Amino acid sequence: MNKTVNLRSFKQKVRHNKSVFKRFLTKLEKNTPRGLDAIAEKTSAEVWEEVDCLSCANCCKTMSPTYTTKDVKRISEHLNMTPKAFRDKWLRKDSTGDWMNKTEPCQFLNLENNYCAIYEVRPADCAGFPHHTKKRMKQYIHVHQQNIEYCPATYKLVEKMKDLFSQKK
Repeated sequence: MNKTVNLRSFKQKVRHNKSVFKRFLTKLEKNTPRGLDAIAEKTSAEVWEEVDCLSCANCCKTMSPTYTTKDVKRISEHLNMTPKAFRDKWLRKDSTGDWMNKTEPCQFLNLENNYCAIYEVRPADCAGFPHHTKKRMKQYIHVHQQNIEYCPATYKLVEKMKDLFSQKK
């Protein structure tokens, strides 16, 4: 099976299905089926058999993680910088006061091979992305509604879950 992501094809599918998928997730949030977390975990495992993040890196190309104080400290130490020098060089504060990348794509993404230059010390937000198996999926539905536009794995997760729940009716 080819796990490579075709971003052009992905973006077309998102344009075509985004509103349907968002409505499905809203219904799932309002009327949460029993065992949703276990279903999401099983479905997510299937998705990762089909998607290769390194062939995509769309998250790194189009989004910014939120950098916590711990992230800034850990990454700046790794880069032999002070936290202030790191923030001054690479980050900006958004409208809510969170530290974000100054640029997109991420300054640490190697566009030749989609590898992260700071992978071993990357922000917690990156390490947890796309947050498929948070303990309570219901609490992350708003995140999945956003991420279906950026992450082929999240798109595929929602697509599979939508198919699964439509079969059960």
